Amino acid sequence: MCSKTTASWHSVLVRVIFTSCVVLSFSAFAGDTERQQAKRIHDRLAGVPPTNAVIDQMEALILAGNVQGAAMVAIGNPSFYNVTLKNFAAPWTNEAQDVFVPLNDYTATVIGLIRDNADFRTVLSDNVIYVGVGSGLPAYSNSNNNHYEALESGGFNLANTSTLVRRTQTEVTSLPDPATAGVMTTRAAAEAFFSGGTNRAMFRFTLMNHLCTDLEPLKDVVRVPDRVRRDVSRSPGGDSRVFLNSCVGCHAGMDGLAGAFARYEFNEDTGTLQYQMVNDKFDVNGVAVKYNINGTNFPHGYVTTDDSWINYWRNGQNKLTLGWANTTLDENGHSSGNGAKSLGVELANTRAFSTCQVKKAFKAVCFRDSDGYTTDRNRVNTIADEFENDGYNMKNVFAKVAAYCKGP
Repeated sequence: MCSKTTASWHSVLVRVIFTSCVVLSFSAFAGDTERQQAKRIHDRLAGVPPTNAVIDQMEALILAGNVQGAAMVAIGNPSFYNVTLKNFAAPWTNEAQDVFVPLNDYTATVIGLIRDNADFRTVLSDNVIYVGVGSGLPAYSNSNNNHYEALESGGFNLANTSTLVRRTQTEVTSLPDPATAGVMTTRAAAEAFFSGGTNRAMFRFTLMNHLCTDLEPLKDVVRVPDRVRRDVSRSPGGDSRVFLNSCVGCHAGMDGLAGAFARYEFNEDTGTLQYQMVNDKFDVNGVAVKYNINGTNFPHGYVTTDDSWINYWRNGQNKLTLGWANTTLDENGHSSGNGAKSLGVELANTRAFSTCQVKKAFKAVCFRDSDGYTTDRNRVNTIADEFENDGYNMKNVFAKVAAYCKGP
């Protein structure tokens, strides 16, 4: 039978051994959570399994508290550019918003701007285009997409700055500098949104793709209707109330702004974007004929004679909805300009543009919309603030979103 003292020492010894085993057990599994987080981040950003060396590097960074740095390691994988970013931007290039479309000059330019840490606001205004360089690639063509399809099918590494190269549209496509407006004046965008119609599609899909809103939420029936074109009936079905209580809500703002695209036409016969050409598709003012079609619908409507635009949505509900940047306004509180380039600057300097980029990156990386949970919405707003404060760097947005969605 043990003495009281011996029993007490035995109890202490058991506790010491048990505690040591627990500590060793925790030590043996230290980093398992971080390793799983590293793998999840890599899978979400690159879409391919990481090598052991990469996962070790990412795990170490997460253990050190640098989750964003770990995400940057994953962003260094070529698949982030060739696959993730291509799929990220592909739906923006067509009216069906289909992701299963070939690489084109629009998507390649988005990829290049993100890769090169460019101010992403320039996506809607700069004289910029990214083209491929490599053996066997056909030259860029104004009339087809063969160059980019070969770049994609050939498996060229778009992360490589000597493979996907920044150029000016003036140099590559011969558009004059004032006519260039980032991705809006690429061939892919022109084929999708300047083909046929009245060029209102370019405005609508630019809102959808870059400000994350369609026209319906922006309807404001009390804006000035003086820029609504003649092709819009003021009495649809013989009832003027339909126009006054519905149609004008979109057209007053949209037609005022879409004047910026008045000198563009996509010629389906030649497969090319044309800008104030001397042919039957443009009038004597260099305005696309389609801007003044169906003039008998309302003969007293606006006649387009140039590419001026005016932003009536600077006032009313959309002043807050879109969050326009401070700039010089006229006596009525409106902003204005000429051409697509200045309109691109106007749109890209809204709060809606900033939050939209974060929301799209969030969905691409976290595989869910960011509107469902308060914590998600708050994080999007925080990242949007940081996006604006660090030069509109989209690569950092992807890294921050991935860090947030790393999992427990």
